[in-house]
Amino acid sequence: MDLYRDLLLLMHFVILLIPLKEVRMGDEPVNVKEYQELAKQALPKMYYDFFAGGSEDQHTLRENTEAFQRITLRPRILVDVSKIDMSTTILGYKTSAPIMIAPTSMHKLAHPEGEILTAKAAAACNVIMGLSFSSTCTIEEVASSCNAVRFFQLYMYKRREISALMVKRAELNGFKAILLTVDTPKLGRREADIKNKMISPQLKNFEGLVSTEVDDSEGSNLEAFASRNLDSSFSWKDIAWLKSITKLPILIKGVLTRKDAIKAVEVGVEGVIVSNHGARQLDYTPATINALEDVVLAVQGRIPVLFDGGIRRGTDVFKALALGAQAVMIGRPIVYGLAAKGEYGVKRVIEMLKDELELTMALAGCPTLNDITRNHVRMQVDNHHCRL
Repeated sequence: MDLYRDLLLLMHFVILLIPLKEVRMGDEPVNVKEYQELAKQALPKMYYDFFAGGSEDQHTLRENTEAFQRITLRPRILVDVSKIDMSTTILGYKTSAPIMIAPTSMHKLAHPEGEILTAKAAAACNVIMGLSFSSTCTIEEVASSCNAVRFFQLYMYKRREISALMVKRAELNGFKAILLTVDTPKLGRREADIKNKMISPQLKNFEGLVSTEVDDSEGSNLEAFASRNLDSSFSWKDIAWLKSITKLPILIKGVLTRKDAIKAVEVGVEGVIVSNHGARQLDYTPATINALEDVVLAVQGRIPVLFDGGIRRGTDVFKALALGAQAVMIGRPIVYGLAAKGEYGVKRVIEMLKDELELTMALAGCPTLNDITRNHVRMQVDNHHCRL
């Protein structure tokens, strides 16, 4: 790396070592959104932009959160809600709430201890963690750090043996499922990363296998790395190969349409995740909450449908569940909590969402998750049908 990059990395770690009281914005955050501002204060601009940004015009990035605001709740009254039960099972694994940690990359850019702290927070909150293929801690380090239930996110590399090796390491280290990310045959155009000449550290999982080093003239080295390594030929027929090398259940992450949901059932995967990759891939795709119900109706209960994208409130979790999701994944807010306050910040983000979901269930008249139904939400399309 040149001197400029070395200085940027040094600045990042110096900032992370500043006592928290010097970078926090006054009082303790009272909601998840306030952690984003703390993270913005704590991180170098390059890293904050990397975590917070979307692709191109960032239309889908805005829609992922704003679409929730156009869904209203329809509470029921005079229901005994003295006891609220948010617990559930996901692929047979018990969890305290229908909330999971989404696989997001490079947590050491947010905190020096990275994914290890995220995993410890997941264990403390009894929620499932998805570990990114692009994590900055190794599979083995995360596995040995705590007893959290962990799923492993998989990308398909041109050198198929690298992906196969990661699957085998995940299996050997007690991961319980594979989250196959399918919406990244090429990396989306993330213009903030291009302008910032985003620095990607060498990923420890791939030491001796691939290098992230690229020439500065290529702009974001993430884009160059993806172009060099991701397998854009991977298709539906190759799911059979993946199933042949692992006994772990496979969930396809990146489903947005009814046809792809039906195809996923046909090829025999164990679940789908409605996701537009946090709006970091193809811009002007629908907000994930607007795509969710079509996928749920297509699947018809044959496999679980999980949801990823735009969750910032417990009411958002409730809305996704009402539209048929079995559980939701939380991405950016987890990273913001990690950047602001380490393991404590991640735990607080999860606890805030759980507390807000519990309150929403009580005020909506739903003592259990099974009581949350489609009748508890109204979307704009419902209003249109009423006028017809």
